[in-house]
Amino acid sequence: MALRTRSVRPAMALRVVPAVLACLATASLASAQATRTWVSGVGDDANPCSRTAPCKTWAGAISKTAAGGEIDALDPGGFGAVTITKSVTLDGGGGQVASVLVAATNGIVVAAQPTDVVILRNLRVNGLGGSGTPGLNGILFLSGKRFHVEHCVIFGFPQLAIGVEPSGGAAGQLFVSDTEMANNGTGILLKRGTSATGTIAATIERSCMDGNATGLDAEDYSVATMLDGFVSANSTTGVLSTAANGTSEINLEGCIVAGNGVGVQANANGTVRLSETMVTSNTTGLQESGTPAGTIISYGNIQIAGNTTNGAPTSTVPQQ
Repeated sequence: MALRTRSVRPAMALRVVPAVLACLATASLASAQATRTWVSGVGDDANPCSRTAPCKTWAGAISKTAAGGEIDALDPGGFGAVTITKSVTLDGGGGQVASVLVAATNGIVVAAQPTDVVILRNLRVNGLGGSGTPGLNGILFLSGKRFHVEHCVIFGFPQLAIGVEPSGGAAGQLFVSDTEMANNGTGILLKRGTSATGTIAATIERSCMDGNATGLDAEDYSVATMLDGFVSANSTTGVLSTAANGTSEINLEGCIVAGNGVGVQANANGTVRLSETMVTSNTTGLQESGTPAGTIISYGNIQIAGNTTNGAPTSTVPQQ
């Protein structure tokens, strides 16, 4: 008996062929994104960003890197400004200079999704402070779930070294460790939009803010905890907690605040808590200001000495 065969009707073929082509295109796009890509000072953004054919810039590599992936620097270089819209790690590598150097613009902008985690590690972000066309902000975190800054140096930005200013959606979390923010307008600014919900939570470890106008500035709907840090030589204020909307809080543990205009300032609706912290060599050590006045709380184990005007905490809470 002869086998009967079925032919594909022309109308069905017209429907099937475009679908197959679309699937192939999608598969091709997915395969073009690797979980680990590379940049090099002698790379080319036309390359696939592999280790043997690296890209030239962070921006060139990020489009070829899958969500949740990592971009690594093979050698020293300036890899340019970048906007990040997904989970990714940018790692400059230890012991070399992997930089973002910008004039008249922002260095790194994070505008990711509410579930995304972004990590920046081993980077120098240079705003060309003192030049005719300096950069604007070093790193801006506008949206995302968690944002890590590790082993970085951010300097020369007349506005912000690190700004966390989400305007809506879930509140962001910032983690900064072993990082220096020097000679900027503000070292770190935390501030929620007036119509936003939730609170920014920031943890800052083993980091320093020196030579800025303001070191750490926690504003509307933010809570910052700084451990084993240095806040020094900031011309206006070392540590400032203030809120025009909602409240703000700063907790200092094991920190040194020295050589600033005002060492620690709690303005209206702001609270600062101090433990195992030294405040010295400032023009004013502790200052409460605003209406209603902010609150500075000591746990009885701090040193306030050697300032032109020492000031005093609002209250002292015995350790338990």
